[in-house]
Amino acid sequence: MKKINLAFLLPNFFTALSAFLGVMSIIASSQSKFEKAFVYILFSLVADGLDGRVARLTNTTSKFGVEFDSLADTVAFGVAPSMMLFFAIGENYGRFGALVSGLFVVFGAIRLARFNVTTGELDPKYFIGLPIPTAAVVLGSWIMLDIKYQGHLDILILIGALFLAFLMVSNFRYPSFKKINLNKNVAIKILVSIIIIASFIYLFPVEGIAIILSIYSFYGVYRGIRGIIKARKFSK
Repeated sequence: MKKINLAFLLPNFFTALSAFLGVMSIIASSQSKFEKAFVYILFSLVADGLDGRVARLTNTTSKFGVEFDSLADTVAFGVAPSMMLFFAIGENYGRFGALVSGLFVVFGAIRLARFNVTTGELDPKYFIGLPIPTAAVVLGSWIMLDIKYQGHLDILILIGALFLAFLMVSNFRYPSFKKINLNKNVAIKILVSIIIIASFIYLFPVEGIAIILSIYSFYGVYRGIRGIIKARKFSK
């Protein structure tokens, strides 16, 4: 009987944990416990970040792990935030609310499938299209802001969710931060930036997450438009 290498179980445990937390988020949203639902998505993000790193550290990457990770991400970062959106806002807008919630999941799944088939072919310094975990946390933070401040921005958040869905399947490039030149000067700048960002999030958790990740989300659009403008100027 072939022995199972326990090291292979560790990264898949974190993947399973991410999916489980995603389901817990869905249940919390169905009970209108949206803060709890958002926290579950954040915990899913942590678990999702650990599975790949553990697999690389233990040299236990596998095709099964890649496919399992995509399925877990669909639940944790596709279905969970879309259900949070629907139960918090979408159900008040009938078919349009249901449509936006559904498209977020579908486009997120397409984003994951495209990532899987293009891994190794593209520059690892960039993601093509907004990563689905980022889109999920941005959407969740927007919903929490609307609930916290009762800003009556429901329709804008629905439109924003639709925009995030399109960003996931777009060709806009986003920095992956996987390969950063950590010379002494850069490392100090990064450390200072992390401390400032962490301090801001500590003081204003929801606002901090929403602002920082929203800037990242729209950075890809800005970068893409700037590239088009430069290309047109160069061609003249």
